[in-house]
Amino acid sequence: ERIKRLDEGEDGLNAVISINPEALCAAAHAALGRLALEGRTVLVKDNIETRELPTTAGSLALAGNMTGRDAPLIARLRAAGGVVLGKTNLSEWANIRDFNSTSGWSAVGGLTRNPHAIDRNTCGSSSGSAAAVAAGFAWAAIGTETNGSITCPASVNGVVGFKPTVGLVSRTFVVPISSTQDTAGPMARSVADAAMLLGAIAGSDPADPATAEADRYKRDFTEGLETASLEGVKIGVMRRQVGDRADLAQVFENALADLQSAGAELVDIEFAMPEGMGEASFTVLLFELREEMGEYLRSIPPVAQGEEATPRSLADLIAFNEAHADKEMRWFGQDIFEMAESTTDLAAYAEAKEQALFLARDTVIDRLLAENDVQFLVAPTRGPAWVSDLVNGDN
Repeated sequence: ERIKRLDEGEDGLNAVISINPEALCAAAHAALGRLALEGRTVLVKDNIETRELPTTAGSLALAGNMTGRDAPLIARLRAAGGVVLGKTNLSEWANIRDFNSTSGWSAVGGLTRNPHAIDRNTCGSSSGSAAAVAAGFAWAAIGTETNGSITCPASVNGVVGFKPTVGLVSRTFVVPISSTQDTAGPMARSVADAAMLLGAIAGSDPADPATAEADRYKRDFTEGLETASLEGVKIGVMRRQVGDRADLAQVFENALADLQSAGAELVDIEFAMPEGMGEASFTVLLFELREEMGEYLRSIPPVAQGEEATPRSLADLIAFNEAHADKEMRWFGQDIFEMAESTTDLAAYAEAKEQALFLARDTVIDRLLAENDVQFLVAPTRGPAWVSDLVNGDN
C-alpha cells in the first residue's frame, strides 16, 4: 500500500518496477523459521535474476525476460530468511549505454525521483534501490556497482550503501558490464542492516571464479558493531577530493570532527589520480561489456521470452534500440554501446587491464595505506543531488 501510494502516479517516485505477489506468504513463512533475516523484505535491482519476476535491466529488449532462475546471491538471501519484495528501477543497462544519459531513467520504469525532493536526481545506476530504501518501501535493497552505482545513489538519497570487494558476492545471473569491477551489494538505512544483508548474500559460487575465496572471508559482519571503537584508529583524509563547494566542505568537516570525537587520529593525505588510470579502466570496461553481455544474453533460456525475441549479443541490443528508437532513444543514444561493439583488440585489453589493476592497487590504495600508516581512507562520496534533466542529461 505504501509503494502504491508513493511510487505510482504523476508525481510518484518510480522506484519500483514490479512486486512479488508471493512476498506476504514468504515473509510469514520465513519469520517462523528462526532464520537470520526473519522474513525481512528486500527489494532487488532489476538486473539481478529472481525466479518469480522478469529481469529487464530497464530495457524493453528484456521486458519478457522470465528466466525462472534465482541468482545465487538471491538463493542465499532466501536461505537466510530474506524475502524478495520486488524489483527496483535503475539507470537502463546500469547506466552504460550513452555518455549523455540521465541517471535513474529506464524505458521500462521511467525516471526515478528522489524521495527527499522529487525534482532531484537519484544518481545511477542503483537509483530505485536507494530511493526505495529512503522512502521506507522495504527493510533493505540490493544494488550493483561497477563504478559508483551503489555509492552515488546511496549518497544522494541519504542511505547506507556498500560496495563489497569484487569476488565476495556472486555475479552469476546478474546482467553484466565488467567482471573486473562488477559486484552486487547492500543498501539499507543503517550500517547494521547493511552488514546483516551482506552476511546473507556473500559467499563462494563455483560458476563465478572470482568468488573462490569468498567463503573464507564471509562471516557475521554485524559481530562487534555494538562495541566497536575508533579510539586510536588512524584514518587518512583525502583533502584534494573534497572539491570547491563550501557547503560540501562544511558537511565533510563536521564528519571529520565526529571521527575525532570518537577517538580517531586523522592524517591528511595528498593524492591525485595517476595519469592513464581513467583511460585504461575504460578500455577494460568496453571490452568486457561486449564479451560478457553477449555471454549473459546467450545464457537466457529460449522459453524466457521466445527464441526470436531474445537478443543474443551487444550488436542485437544496438539493433533493437535502433528499431525502437521512439521509446528507447527518445532522450539519449547509445554511444558507449557502439564503442564497446568495436573494442575487439584482445592484446590492448590485456595491457589496459594489467595497467589499471597496477595503478589502482599498487600505486593508490595499498600504497596510500602503507605509506601513511592508516587503516582507512575517507573522502566525500558526492555533492548534493542535482536537478533531473532528461533533455541535457546529468549535470
